[in-house]
Amino acid sequence: MSEKEEVVSEQTDIENAIDAATEAVAVQTNELRDLGESVGIDGNMDLGNLLDVPVRVTIEIGQTRMTLGELIKLGPGSVVELEREAHEPADILVNGKIVARGEIVTIDQNYGVRITTVEA
Repeated sequence: MSEKEEVVSEQTDIENAIDAATEAVAVQTNELRDLGESVGIDGNMDLGNLLDVPVRVTIEIGQTRMTLGELIKLGPGSVVELEREAHEPADILVNGKIVARGEIVTIDQNYGVRITTVEA
């Protein structure tokens, strides 16, 4: 391929890249317009569409650190002491972020958590 053909080829590649980028921006702009339609009269987004989104809720009563050797020695009847006092509330996490704290309760044969504080 000659030097002139290489320059033309590079220009064509650049033009194709610019066309692809322009098209991507146009698609994203249309998506933003679609989102704009869900904004209410007061300018706030309608959260009703988000209420059915599933999230992972985790209740954490404590943690501890141990060596792999200590972990391997665990078996039925072993007790693992947690780095949290018995009277301290459990953490309630949504997708890994603490959103509230509460106390552990039993409901029939299941555990539950009674929310005592909500994080701001």
